[in-house]
Amino acid sequence: MPGPPTLVVFLGGLGGSAVEDTMAAACRAAALDTIAAAQASASFRQAIVVTDEPSAFAGLPAGVLVDADDGPPGRAGFHFGRRLVGVIDRYDLEAVVYLGGGSLPLLTADDLAGIARACERDGVLVTNNFFSSDLVAFRPASALCRIEPPESDNALARALAEGAGLSVQALPRTVATQLDIDGPTDLAVLTLTGGGGTRLRAVLDGLALDLSRYRRALSLFTDRSAEVIVAGRVGSHAWPYLERETACRVRLFAEERGMQADGRAREGSARSLLGLYLDEVGPERFFEGVAQLGDAAFIDTRVLLAHRGVEAARADRFLSDLGEWREIAEPFLREFTRAAVNAAIPVLLGGHSLVSGGLMALNEFAWQEWERVFRPE
Repeated sequence: MPGPPTLVVFLGGLGGSAVEDTMAAACRAAALDTIAAAQASASFRQAIVVTDEPSAFAGLPAGVLVDADDGPPGRAGFHFGRRLVGVIDRYDLEAVVYLGGGSLPLLTADDLAGIARACERDGVLVTNNFFSSDLVAFRPASALCRIEPPESDNALARALAEGAGLSVQALPRTVATQLDIDGPTDLAVLTLTGGGGTRLRAVLDGLALDLSRYRRALSLFTDRSAEVIVAGRVGSHAWPYLERETACRVRLFAEERGMQADGRAREGSARSLLGLYLDEVGPERFFEGVAQLGDAAFIDTRVLLAHRGVEAARADRFLSDLGEWREIAEPFLREFTRAAVNAAIPVLLGGHSLVSGGLMALNEFAWQEWERVFRPE
């Protein structure tokens, strides 16, 4: 009988500036919550944290190992796939449930138990997103050792399916399987909606995030006369979800899905229709136009940055998500963020999770609030 899988969590290279340190604390807390949920499920052989900050994970409970790295993901020479292969070989793993630190913080013990059961037989791969994976469960673990391992975790599911021939099983598209902590936008969504485990909630409770733009946008989801704009790496599941679960009209611009996993962002070949419009008119007129098309906008800025070839520092991207345009060093992103903050409608900026799990979480919370107001017990 096959043994249970091992949960492998990669987490490192997140700190630096004040906003990056906040994100690092939230991702560490979320990772610890996920490990606790995995242990509570009694469905895993062990958990391994792969990190360049072993001191941040001191005193972990039995069954949790820390595999210390000599540098963070993203440093020169770091290769995600080879690092994961090394962990598989070192601990002689039969099956792996890989998770990026901060990914899918709403997964419960039952969710994790179901994922563990789904990869009980050889040749199976379970993922939350085939084109840009955050969670990948696979058996045998040695399948990764037989192929050229991918440079990033986004490409892990595709590499295993196409290179090792594993059979793909996609997880249901829910808030829990689609919401990541990619940036401060996701922390704002979790703060507003009350999601996350005890450690993550403790971090969120200590933040003073401005939620005013989110609150202004909430009521639109339940308003039949409203229209919202959603732009960026929007998955094929999002359109039927929005059509089915929202009362408002939706103007959707789905562009450059999988650009990180495919390397288009890195190569400079990513292109955006909205980006072409932005190129022509500039940030201020861009948001004047956006305000004519909808009552709120949810924009995945990473697509626009890739389109323009702007290599904004991570801290600048996070500051943009927060609307803190005065602190942004990169000139284009500073002006774009300033125009977004001053737009006539609420504009929410973020990464992929904003136009996926974050959007779903906000919509579900909006309906909960509607029920509380209009259908009180």
